[in-house]
Amino acid sequence: MPRQARLDIPGALHHIMVRGINKADIFDDDQDKTQFLERLGDLVTKGQCRIYAWGLMSNHVHILFKSGKYGISAVMQKLLTWYAQYYNRRHKRTGHLFENRYKSILCDEDNYLLALVRYIHLNPIRAGIVKTMEELDYYPWSGYRSIIGKAKYPWMDTEYVLIQFSDTRGKSPREYRKFMRERVGQGQLKELTGG
Repeated sequence: MPRQARLDIPGALHHIMVRGINKADIFDDDQDKTQFLERLGDLVTKGQCRIYAWGLMSNHVHILFKSGKYGISAVMQKLLTWYAQYYNRRHKRTGHLFENRYKSILCDEDNYLLALVRYIHLNPIRAGIVKTMEELDYYPWSGYRSIIGKAKYPWMDTEYVLIQFSDTRGKSPREYRKFMRERVGQGQLKELTGG
């Protein structure tokens, strides 16, 4: 049976998930993660896309992505092809790195934007990589730090997320943190991952 075509409309919000083949690691160290983010930033800037949330785990990636004028397919194909070649070359391996193609869930921005930002940014706590919100403040592989002002990724649209909490610049990060704390113990949510 052929694959279904993706709904790839410019300006649409997508929750993108990429997983290693057989759930194997796709990042061996910080250098791999840094290279992935640099390439992602370059491609979303060129493609006039917006990223509202992201998280890199050892064997998978979550990205909350609003497609630009070319949609998401061109960006994701370039990113994942480039990264697989980089990873295989660097780690002297061959073969597939990713499990199938990336998963993309078209999302209703009005109803799910903030729920997805929170879900993606709490992933390191759910996975046990960090234990507390205070530790999450210093976890470098999530867009959470950028929203609270502890990191800067020019390709990430933090302002759009923060404006959902307050028009006051100083108040919005505090309100965002409060919003995040409300669901720290939340487990997997099938409605946010296409289950």
